[in-house]
Amino acid sequence: MADPLLTFTEQGIYCARGDFYIDPWRPVDRALITHGHADHARWGMGRYLATDLAAPVMRHRLGDIPLETIGYGEVRDIGGVSVSFHPAGHVPGSAQIRVEHGGEVWVASGDYKVVDDGLSTPFEPVPCHHFITESTFGLPVFRWKPQAEVAADLNAWWAACADAGQTAVLGAYALGKAQRLLSMLDPAIGPILCHTAIENTNAILRAQGLRLPDTVHATADVDPKAHPRALLMAPPSATDSKWAAKFGARQTGFASGWMALRGIRRRRAQDRGFVISDHADWTGLLWAIEQTGAENIYVTHGYTEIFTRYLNSAGWNAEVIPTQFGSEEEDAA
Repeated sequence: MADPLLTFTEQGIYCARGDFYIDPWRPVDRALITHGHADHARWGMGRYLATDLAAPVMRHRLGDIPLETIGYGEVRDIGGVSVSFHPAGHVPGSAQIRVEHGGEVWVASGDYKVVDDGLSTPFEPVPCHHFITESTFGLPVFRWKPQAEVAADLNAWWAACADAGQTAVLGAYALGKAQRLLSMLDPAIGPILCHTAIENTNAILRAQGLRLPDTVHATADVDPKAHPRALLMAPPSATDSKWAAKFGARQTGFASGWMALRGIRRRRAQDRGFVISDHADWTGLLWAIEQTGAENIYVTHGYTEIFTRYLNSAGWNAEVIPTQFGSEEEDAA
């Protein structure tokens, strides 16, 4: 039997026939990157290939890297292997990578979600024989509410904080989650202030045509008194910092799929938790896998053992693949 088209090595997911890696975690010559989060797009590769939508953020995070871009659905021949990138719906510019040779088709999905958030190009199922999937939220307890319901809860909390003379401080990851939450906020309630890490990412995505509400860059010099009724958005690590403390009386909120677990909500000691994620929930993972028609499923980061056992019991041929992928949500949890 011929060797499989993709193999799993110490450097990452490898295509020997095309001599390239997908989201490698160690320096290699040629890296195909699904999206710009740090566990998938790392510094030190000889050459990078990513979507044209992911490229600006990758350059912002990694510097002057040798980066070539590709559009969704465009097919490239790399060493006789057909490669194409398809929407993953995770964050703007995120992609699943389809690899084909001799009738054998693999899809490495990176991170993905299957609901349309209104910002990222919506997830598109890609038929294949072999599907590499995450399992960040691969338990039945994780089932997301409609985005409109979460938006209503979020804005009601902000309005209540503003009416009580408190600043609403909302923790959000700088790439993806922050912009999704911004699109859900009601600017009529008050001004929206953003930490530098988030505002810099906002500027990059706005330059690409992403429509976001007006925000104020919350530098060290910003005067909180000049922005009454404000919502302050910051990375999770900054919501309880001295920088945030200067905004006086405040409530803190955190938006993450992990807020579905009561124990994590208690440990984070937030005033409010909003259950929303840029990863697929239990239902979304199963739907995506079914849509591919794949016979073989390879499960990476998350609830790998539990999710894999379920897939095998349901008739798929599934196995756990150890990787160095994590997720911004796992880090925060």
